[in-house]
Amino acid sequence: MTQLETRPQVGDTVRGRPEGGVRSKGLEKNSVGLMGSAVIGISTVAPVYCLTSTLGSTAGEVGLQMPAVFLAGFLPMLLVAFAYRELNKVMPDSGTSFTWTVKAFGPRVGWMCGWGLVIATIIVISNLAGVATSYFWLLAGELTGSDSVAALDGNKAVHILTCLVLIAVATAISYRGMTATKRVQYALVGLQLVVLAVFVVMALQKAGSGAFETGIGFSWSWMNPFAVQSFAAFTAGLSLSIFMYWGWDACLSTNEETTGSARTPGRAALVAMVVLVGSYLATGIAAQMAVGSGDKGLGLANPDTSDNVFAALAGPVMGPVLGIALFVAVLASAAASLQTTFIPVARTVLAMSTYEALPASFAKVSPRFKVPGRATVVAGIATGAFYTVMTLVSEHVLVDTIYALGLMICFYYALTAFACAWYFRGELFRSVRDFAFKGLLPVLGGLLLSAVFGKTLYDMWDPAYGSGSAVLGVGSVFVIGVGLLLLGGVIMLIMQRRSPAFFRGEVLTKGTPSLVIAD
Repeated sequence: MTQLETRPQVGDTVRGRPEGGVRSKGLEKNSVGLMGSAVIGISTVAPVYCLTSTLGSTAGEVGLQMPAVFLAGFLPMLLVAFAYRELNKVMPDSGTSFTWTVKAFGPRVGWMCGWGLVIATIIVISNLAGVATSYFWLLAGELTGSDSVAALDGNKAVHILTCLVLIAVATAISYRGMTATKRVQYALVGLQLVVLAVFVVMALQKAGSGAFETGIGFSWSWMNPFAVQSFAAFTAGLSLSIFMYWGWDACLSTNEETTGSARTPGRAALVAMVVLVGSYLATGIAAQMAVGSGDKGLGLANPDTSDNVFAALAGPVMGPVLGIALFVAVLASAAASLQTTFIPVARTVLAMSTYEALPASFAKVSPRFKVPGRATVVAGIATGAFYTVMTLVSEHVLVDTIYALGLMICFYYALTAFACAWYFRGELFRSVRDFAFKGLLPVLGGLLLSAVFGKTLYDMWDPAYGSGSAVLGVGSVFVIGVGLLLLGGVIMLIMQRRSPAFFRGEVLTKGTPSLVIAD
């Protein structure tokens, strides 16, 4: 027999314990299918929210080349998605990046990779809660026709209280299991995509009729990334574009709960990626044709509206009635992502606890709902506390924390991509397919993200990056981003004293490919 034919299968054990230490977590099996998994991936990314918050910023950085930058940001995400797919085939483990990098590089690198995912997710959930809160009061003001109601979002106490309520609701839905999650997500994601399609059609109609003086005709030169005015502008736009795709790997976090756990999550991730890039390109091109990418009037790069493009374009493009639907879609996008983003953080914490990399209490699974109950609740509490503290300390600190997010994303995605090539190093020359999908493409994706990581780290040193604030002459975004990674290192050292077996490689061991989950 060949090496492939003799691999252990799911449920195989060696001397009574799972091969390589990989363990089942007690999650509900076969509760998510291909469609449900893809919807979770799309929802976590929050396409409508990403578009309204980054269309203007991206146009401000790269001008008419915005569609090209959307494609450029898609490329490393697609290459990393191949790494996730190949690793998931042999290790469909809810710890995903954490588990896989431990198996490839050892416990310390794996622990830091898991930390990068967890802290990035906490930052994103808090930001999503804040956006959902703002749109809740904005929509309430539109529906009531009252400026005073809309202005309630500016009341810090009301804003924080509303934000905490939304986080609590999202935590409760996530706690009730994947069935409840799917039902909510089908409705919210469907609403997002339908409203986005209507916006694209109406924006193209406005462009065709020349309704706005800033509108411009389509040109294929928009798809040329080399036409961006400078490399600095390109990398800034690329960083924003990468953020717009972040979250698709939530498909993989539910792999132990998915029908066909070895293959379905990887396919769902690719489906989600295709839907996302299609939505971004269509919306970006239509909006640019309708109002242009300039910084005057309705132009996408107008600094007065660039941080919330749809709020400015809803009425002019879709009219007063349908414009409200766009507000609803942004609220639905943020709320849907707020709820599904609990999935990867809770399951990563569950896996880290199961393998003794975190306290054992986080490994508890709800006997009724078959979800990582304590990890989900603690993630909700941590998110609420983080957002409250950051909001009370300084709005600038909150903004800079969000800017530091790109560093975390590139960090753990790149590590996962390199882990794929290293883990499968013995198989790379077995076939052209293995060389491409297990080695070449993941390494290229990892190198691209590493380059963005390095360039972002360099740019963050400048106090002008982000809110413009500084600590001892160093940009506060740099201090926050590097500080959060160093905090992970400190916590890892503490856990190393509490759980030496994991860090000695005795719990989850490095190894070569074998499908090793045991019930």
